[in-house]
Formats: sequence, C-alpha cells, structure tokens
Amino acid sequence: MARPRTPLLSRERIVAAALRLIDDEGLEALSTRRLATELSVSGPSLYNHFATKDELLDAVVDSVIGEVDLSMFDGVAGTGEGEGEGLPAGPRTPWPEALHAWARSYRAALAAHPNIVPVLAQGPGRRPNALRLADAVFGHLVESGWPRGQATRIGALMRYFVTGSALASFAAGFPADAEVYDAADYPHLGEAHRLAGHRGTVDEGAFETGLEALLDGLVLRFERLAARSS
Repeated sequence: MARPRTPLLSRERIVAAALRLIDDEGLEALSTRRLATELSVSGPSLYNHFATKDELLDAVVDSVIGEVDLSMFDGVAGTGEGEGEGLPAGPRTPWPEALHAWARSYRAALAAHPNIVPVLAQGPGRRPNALRLADAVFGHLVESGWPRGQATRIGALMRYFVTGSALASFAAGFPADAEVYDAADYPHLGEAHRLAGHRGTVDEGAFETGLEALLDGLVLRFERLAARSS
C-alpha cells in the first residue's frame, strides 16, 4: 500500500504547527482554516483531535510549559541515601537555589514564545504540564518548611514576576531617535535612545536583578518565620 503523501495527523503535529504559526505571526493568526492550510489537511479533520480552538490553544500553551525544567525540584531532603521507599534518591536543592534555577528556565521558555504569554498568564487551568509545575513548586516550598499559605502566595508571586518580565521588552520600548529626548523635558534620559540597541543586556539584567532581590527578601522572610516558631 502506498505511503500517504503527508504525515498522518496527530495532536503533537497539530500543536507544533499551531505554535509555529503563533510564534511567527501572533495569536490572531491562529484559525482552523489557516492551520489546516499549514498542515495540508481539511479543516474538519482537526476536530478529530481538538473539539474547539480553545482546547487547541490550551494544548499549545501547555507544550510551552512542558519546556520548563523542573529537575531542580527532584530529590529528597537529607543525605541522598534514599530516606523513604519509593522516594527518589539525592539531596533536595535548597529552595532559594531551586526557585532561582526554575525561574530562569521558566522565563527562557516564555522568551522563546513571547506571543503565547498573554494566554499563559491566565493560570494553569486543566493543563497537565502547568499543574505539574504548580505541584512541583508548591510541594518543594512546603517540604522545605514554608507554611502552605505562604507557599501558595510565593508560587503566585514567582509566576507574576516571570510572566510579567516576558510580556514585553522594557529596553525596546524606548525609541532610538535621540531627538525624542529633549533635555528640557527629560533631563535624565539623554542616553535613552541607546537602550533598544542593548535590549538583551538591559532586559536580562533587569530580570536577574529583580529575581535576586525577590529571593533575598524571601530568605529574610523565611528566617523571621523560623525565628518566631523556635
């Protein structure tokens, strides 16, 4: 029997094509008709895998979340000799280090797909990878000694910070035209026209500075909680 001229449709192939389309042209470019054209299939065939566009979009968002590294939350507290049957061996990464590594991986995934960030920022919903991420962060914080309520708020705080940093470029928002920054009106913005040309350095540096400051503050908060409970 002759091979089909195009690969058979699968959820994975549809999601990958939808993500490429969103990456290249934005969320508004995603439609059943356009996606079917990209895949060289009929529009109705997509509904065999996704009942609605929203269901497809959820799967696309979850595929991006699946790129986030969660390995820093693996392991168990202790010496690494395996302290409980069924538990993974290895020492648990201290929570500040784990959050730092996770936040950087999370932002890298979002930075690679900035057009999807507005949808992703709405919360995990029923997305499996997003729920696994929330479970890993919350579980690690609680097992590290944070009260459950505090751990919930920290998880939300970290998500706000990371997704906010990925929504847009601060540096790119400043026009490169030096004449925009009249010294009479903006006496401190004489070099602002150079910001867009240093977008990576400015935006990455701002993220790292904010992340370190945020974690430093949480460490102090954790120490105060520990002191009160001792």
